Amino acid sequence: MTLPFKIEAHSGPARLGRITTANGDVETPAFMPVGTVGSVKAVPQDVLEELGAQIVLGNTYHLYLRPGHELVRDLGGLHKFMSWDRALLTDSGGFQVFSLNALRKVTEDGVTFRSHLDGSSHLFTPERSIEIQIALGGDIIMAFDECTEHPADRERTRQSMEMTLRWARRSKDYFDAHKHEVPWAKNHVGQTQALCGIVQGGMHADLRRESAERTIEMDFAGYAIGGLSVGEPREQTKEMIAAALEVLPKDKPRYVMGVGYPEEIVQYAAMGVDMMDCVLPTRAARHGLLFTSEGRMNIKNAKYAQDQSPADPKCDCKVCARYSRAYLRHLFVAGEPLAGTLNSIHNLAYYLDTMRAVRHAIPLGDHSGLLSGMCVGPERP
Repeated sequence: MTLPFKIEAHSGPARLGRITTANGDVETPAFMPVGTVGSVKAVPQDVLEELGAQIVLGNTYHLYLRPGHELVRDLGGLHKFMSWDRALLTDSGGFQVFSLNALRKVTEDGVTFRSHLDGSSHLFTPERSIEIQIALGGDIIMAFDECTEHPADRERTRQSMEMTLRWARRSKDYFDAHKHEVPWAKNHVGQTQALCGIVQGGMHADLRRESAERTIEMDFAGYAIGGLSVGEPREQTKEMIAAALEVLPKDKPRYVMGVGYPEEIVQYAAMGVDMMDCVLPTRAARHGLLFTSEGRMNIKNAKYAQDQSPADPKCDCKVCARYSRAYLRHLFVAGEPLAGTLNSIHNLAYYLDTMRAVRHAIPLGDHSGLLSGMCVGPERP
């Protein structure tokens, strides 16, 4: 259950590293576009490759409900199914089940929930989550956890943390017993999936540290910090990340789940985080919000109706190279599906270029640039 990880340079706590998977290397710090149902919304896989995405995230809950993990397994796994030959990470489904609120019931065994598609009843246990992820065949998979709601008092947070720790042990035990069952893994001698544990603890720094310490004792291939971006202030997010990073081992990948705005992911990378994911680039794009070097841009604004300049004059993505703000606004106002595609491509380019700039700055020792979020990196290959 190894996940080869080499640290190549430092700038303060920030690390330039490389994760090796059976489907290619991932240079870190890395941003992972979210491909919830085996698709990064509105963006084809060849475009993701052009943008430099090295790894994407698939969602266990959604792929289990549709088209079904057994179908994906029978068709050769998620890599083959979605025609993606780079690295894949699958989450455990815990956050999605958490988001169902009234449609779920948590017990020691697991979570009973009703499908948001048809109301049918299902049970996710730690064992079931790992079984599904083994079938999907992601390179990196996640232990099943309970995402603590916010706000939550200390006693509720501790109960949730303890549940996550018990579920982590069950996840690992099942994984250790079944990790060689990925039929296509035989093509990669000595390389199987890697299982990562998840640190919880809500908004209590001491519980975050305790959760990290006890999760480390189980010896996972890497460690994620979960349960953030659930409504807490951004400064509190940073505090909880910092508390966990104090404890997490320096020789294994560290992943913060479900964050954040571009300036935030730069800050987290400067703190020593290696991987991040977020739906924000594509979700914001579908609502007409673009991220640019000049700040956030609401392309719906009437002032762009005759603006012939690119969305971001400093961006060299295919959207900024070809289309004007006026045209992007027209597409959005007209309800054209192309609006979501072009906006998403630009936003993903901005995020991925931001991480490329961070990776460029680390070996140069530009920690002040990292902290300010003002890194300038090389052009996209």
